Amino acid sequence: MTIKVGDKIPDATLMKLTEKGPAPVKTSEFFKGRKVALFALPGAFTPTCSNQHLPGFIQKADEFKAKGVDEIACLSVNDAFVMGAWGQQQGADGKVTMLGDGNGDLTKAMGLDFDGSGFGMGTRSLRYSMLVEDGVVKSLNQEPNPGEAKVSGAEHLLAEI
Repeated sequence: MTIKVGDKIPDATLMKLTEKGPAPVKTSEFFKGRKVALFALPGAFTPTCSNQHLPGFIQKADEFKAKGVDEIACLSVNDAFVMGAWGQQQGADGKVTMLGDGNGDLTKAMGLDFDGSGFGMGTRSLRYSMLVEDGVVKSLNQEPNPGEAKVSGAEHLLAEI
């Protein structure tokens, strides 16, 4: 069952690369009492993700902050090392928090996963964006065409805030 507007983000542990290595990020703590723009994508370093989706949120980071968003987070079914390296390569530091859902636990719990085995990718996340306030989904924008980042992109989510 897919998560929907009004639902609470499920409890899961994600990973974030820090100076001391991977560190756990509990969703119950990460979203508590805050407004978070969360977007997810099929994979780090993939074309649409690298050329459109992540760059859009990096470029619009100040606009999100101006609208009261406490944090912008990028989620992918990748490990923390990959997410950290990708974020560094893309210039996300200080603008977008890179979160790895290495086992796909949160992605599966929200029903936003897909089988990418045919492409040698295993279980991956669908492309989407959402606004989460105090752990509750306020808007959810699932991309109908996985090769695009329009409905799930920064511009679209900004317009909803």
